[in-house]
Amino acid sequence: MNRFTLGAPGVYHVAPSAVRSLTGVRMDVAAFVGVAPRGPARASQRSIPVAVESWDEYRRLYGSFEGPGLMPYAVASFFEQGGTRAYIVRIVHDYQDAELDRGGVASAAVPGLLGDGGQPLRLTAADEGAWGHGITASMTFQARPLPFDHASLQEVVVDAGTPVSPGTLLRIVDAAGIRVLRFVSAVRTQPRLGEWGRERVLTLEFGLPAAPERVEVVTATVSVADLDRRIARNEVHEVVGLSPEHPRWLASVLRDESSLVRVAAPFAGLAVRPTDPSLATVAAEPFRGGTDRYVDIESGDFFDPTWHPSDDRAGDGVQSLAELDDLSLLVVPDLYSPRPLNPIEGVLDVGSLAGPTFESCVVAPAPPHHVGVVPDLPGLRLDPTLPSDLAVIADLQERLVRFAESLRSFVVLLDVPPGLGQRAILRWRARFESSYGAGYHPWLKVSEAADDRDGLVSVNPSSVAAGIVARREHVFGVPFGPANELAAGVVDVEERVAPARHDELHQSAVNVYVRERDGVRLSAARTLSRDPAYRQLNVRRLMTMLRRVLESQTQWVAFEPNGPELWADVRNFLTSFLRQLYVAGAFTGATEAEAFFVRCDGTLNSAPVLDTGRLIVEIGVAPAEPIEFIVLQLLRDGDGSVRVEEPSRGTRRG
Repeated sequence: MNRFTLGAPGVYHVAPSAVRSLTGVRMDVAAFVGVAPRGPARASQRSIPVAVESWDEYRRLYGSFEGPGLMPYAVASFFEQGGTRAYIVRIVHDYQDAELDRGGVASAAVPGLLGDGGQPLRLTAADEGAWGHGITASMTFQARPLPFDHASLQEVVVDAGTPVSPGTLLRIVDAAGIRVLRFVSAVRTQPRLGEWGRERVLTLEFGLPAAPERVEVVTATVSVADLDRRIARNEVHEVVGLSPEHPRWLASVLRDESSLVRVAAPFAGLAVRPTDPSLATVAAEPFRGGTDRYVDIESGDFFDPTWHPSDDRAGDGVQSLAELDDLSLLVVPDLYSPRPLNPIEGVLDVGSLAGPTFESCVVAPAPPHHVGVVPDLPGLRLDPTLPSDLAVIADLQERLVRFAESLRSFVVLLDVPPGLGQRAILRWRARFESSYGAGYHPWLKVSEAADDRDGLVSVNPSSVAAGIVARREHVFGVPFGPANELAAGVVDVEERVAPARHDELHQSAVNVYVRERDGVRLSAARTLSRDPAYRQLNVRRLMTMLRRVLESQTQWVAFEPNGPELWADVRNFLTSFLRQLYVAGAFTGATEAEAFFVRCDGTLNSAPVLDTGRLIVEIGVAPAEPIEFIVLQLLRDGDGSVRVEEPSRGTRRG
């Protein structure tokens, strides 16, 4: 409410109040860090987070299931469960050498387009990998007439409103029909001599052999395609200029608009021109030199040891996610490789040689050679059944949890390493004590036969859990735990957990998938915290959401006079927001007073506090936990009747 002093009777203008409404924030966004056969890397930094909002978008940028990593399976499972937004970080090896870092990228020359140094233009694939061998590129040219008033051997004069900029390529034809190509090196506007109005003077890069008879503006259309049948991408970039001074310079257009190709570094600042003034179409040679350098990737590539939480920059590996403000879940499916993936099996259609009449025997031609072995990740290979390797795996996972704890904005979903017995699982679990981590067991079997991989593949249980969390967020919101949910697209569990083992694992906060008659179900949603207040994942996520909202949407407080009026405004705004959460079931308690409180008064903000320019607010909430156990009693009365009732005293939560 506005407060102002009234004077004499009259009409007073009331300034509108600032609208400072607290709203929720997205808590369904996941990040996946792993190995892919293609995708953004080594641009401004080695690791580049890119947001995708569907499996098709992921596949267009990062490829499908042809690589050795589990990341495509993890991302596909996330979207299949109901996820709608994910950040992808492709891991490539850090060679710590600029020349080696630039290796593995396919490239091709473009005969018919020469740079200033006389060498043919060279294009490269957008990123490293053998995928670049499937790229084709061509360039066609368009020449439109340019009306001009008069011209000399060095200048062309046009109307002042003609949109021609420096770097524009002109094709100039003289009276003998000879055509030459010239770039516009400078443009100036001047008054017309002896006439009213102004004109533009186009200065050519160097003189003409004869006076112009006709002038045309030349632009290019670049067509790029990816012939990989799993991707089948086509790009068309129009009105492209061939000089760095042109507003749509070839190198800039491909850098900003293409996900397939770039201009090779030596040509990025050079003008290129067609060798044929007739402007025939030019095509790139086959792309060669791309290499899948999977064997070089190692666990250290997932981290940036030089990054610190106080840094203003994002690091590499998982630390590249540090600047994202909407990330809530982190999955690292390729942190280590417990075993090779199943091989790709090609299906060849061998035509029949049989006919309606008897003929001489014919030797069937040999089938074409087919490479059916999926590349491996030897640098990431760790066997969880070996105690030494299991210790390394746990150390890597602890680094992820510490990273999450340093930012306090997302939860890391961890996979219990496969192949462990019950005691080994419990020893693994004992390594963690954080509400910013959650563990899942066992690994899950999915089928991707439609994408060239035949049979079942074991995938990370954390990736499916991330999709379930996102789906529950969409349907019910953060306060409701992402558990007791069927996993879509999961065929089976890698290991069936007996009820007695499940009981023990649940009490140790390991979230277990169970095989039931109607499918595979995620039975729990607990964190790896030892603190009972934060044992439920929905509680951790609720508190993270509250912190995000308060940090991002109460910045207006910093610009207000610190006093009772501000304290009252803060209490009102926070109480209004917490009341909405209470009504939605986020807090426990029969009344608002039992569910939450907001304190902001003179007791907290005493004179010494005010002298330092601080404002102190205390907020307390009682998050609602899901009911994990309902205990009922089966009673038989003396007359033989049987009834079921809830006991007067019993455990309702585990």
